[in-house]
Amino acid sequence: MPEGDTVWLAAKRMNTALGGATLRRGELRVPQLAATDLAGATVSEVVPRGKHMLIRFADGWTLRTHFRMDGSWHIYRPGAKWRGGPAFAVRAVLATDQWECVGYRLHDVAMVRTEHEDQLVGHLGPDVLGPDWDLEEALRRLRANPDEQVGVAILDQRNLCGIGNLYKVESLFVCGVHPWARVADVADLPALVERARTLMLANREHPEQSTTGDLRRGQDHWVYGRKGRPCRRCGTPILLGDQGPDLQERVTYWCPRCQATSSRIDPAARTGEPGRPPPIATPG
Repeated sequence: MPEGDTVWLAAKRMNTALGGATLRRGELRVPQLAATDLAGATVSEVVPRGKHMLIRFADGWTLRTHFRMDGSWHIYRPGAKWRGGPAFAVRAVLATDQWECVGYRLHDVAMVRTEHEDQLVGHLGPDVLGPDWDLEEALRRLRANPDEQVGVAILDQRNLCGIGNLYKVESLFVCGVHPWARVADVADLPALVERARTLMLANREHPEQSTTGDLRRGQDHWVYGRKGRPCRRCGTPILLGDQGPDLQERVTYWCPRCQATSSRIDPAARTGEPGRPPPIATPG
């Protein structure tokens, strides 16, 4: 699933293409909005909200789309061939005289009055990449369920929105926190949340997502996608497990030596003294 930084960058590019422009073509190819014609509408701005994209129009309406696992927006010059997938996968077309924005496999497509956007995104916690980021409110929400596994809690968009599985896994490693630890047992919860935010801020301006400071393939992550490979710090093989409620499990990677372990919460992990993760670098 695209992370908040991916949506942030997509919204920025969409805003560059559409912001202030009038649509000459506006189609929504989903059943509930199939009769909606946005031609003639002026886009005031495109903004991200966690993993949601909000396209606001000057007439007081907002179009919300969500990428989920496979959605994407593609931007083309008029006349260019669309390459995002087959025609039947197109869910939206927003075109101006200068650009054609095509949404493939989009989910949760909805339109509401802009003043009622909270009906769509009001349940979300503070936006990690938002201009109104509120660390204290995010911590309050996380601490409201102290027995929740921290790896589940920081993915819950109702606590704070934008963090996805990659940044969950990588920030837990960098902070030396075991994914199955209780929220109440995390020694420095603010540092964990701020680390995830720092990593996302470092990557939001480009499509590559590096947490090590190295953009080369295979060198860009500490533990994510590295099952069975040696930990970059201690050499211990990286473990992989499923975490989360039934039918909502997400794959989780961790180093059993560098991250605190407990046989009560993770019988498969090898025990060992928790190490100090290497200092994090950010892409230059």
